Amino acid sequence: MTLLAGRVALITGASGGIGRGIALRFAQEGAAVALHCRTGEAAARALAREIGERAVVLPGADLTVEDDCRNVVTQAAEWGGGRLDALVNSAGVQPVQPLPQMTAADWRAVVDTNLTSVFACTQAAAEAMREHGGTITHIASVEAGSPAPGHAHYSAAKAAVVMHARAAAQEYGAFGIRVNTVSPGLIDREGLAEAWPEGVRRWRQAVAVRRLGRPEDVGDACVFLASPLASWITGHDLVVDGGVSARPTW
Repeated sequence: MTLLAGRVALITGASGGIGRGIALRFAQEGAAVALHCRTGEAAARALAREIGERAVVLPGADLTVEDDCRNVVTQAAEWGGGRLDALVNSAGVQPVQPLPQMTAADWRAVVDTNLTSVFACTQAAAEAMREHGGTITHIASVEAGSPAPGHAHYSAAKAAVVMHARAAAQEYGAFGIRVNTVSPGLIDREGLAEAWPEGVRRWRQAVAVRRLGRPEDVGDACVFLASPLASWITGHDLVVDGGVSARPTW
């Protein structure tokens, strides 16, 4: 399948589990992928070797810094021969901190990484896409609408990410730029069941399809939104949670 043949895509946070899954699916669908990472360079380079010549690693950019966001977008576009067709804002952090003990510095660290980076990368990418159009997809979360204890900063940031995409869809639509979000549920990763057995057990009981999500599930959603199949979809939040949000709460 080549839904994204000839496209150039930048995936932020590509060394993490979800970012890696997105990058692999984009490459499998024919895209050339620029893999941003801040600290996981070894993992990103291993991923690039797996993909082959249609991948490049762009390490080191701190996406809480506006200039770094602009620089990584510029690097991706230059590597892509002067164009950038797709951006997936996947980089993020998810610490657990009780709200009563949370400091303003704790709050800012999560908001800047999960939200401010999305604003700055999107603004830079939209400038690069202005002449030929493109797609921008933010990775939000089901916690944007259903916050978990200890995740006040994370949930607030992800809710804002969803609203940013809706606002950006309006303002960039005239340039042929579509902006959407994907909101995953619980995505499996190595060691998760051992680190959080009770949470995994509760999720499996609640989710309609009786399994945790996989990185490629999120990747599939991102591929769809970046492809011609979604040419009339913008400002939309695509929930990818195995049906857990359809569960009755009473």
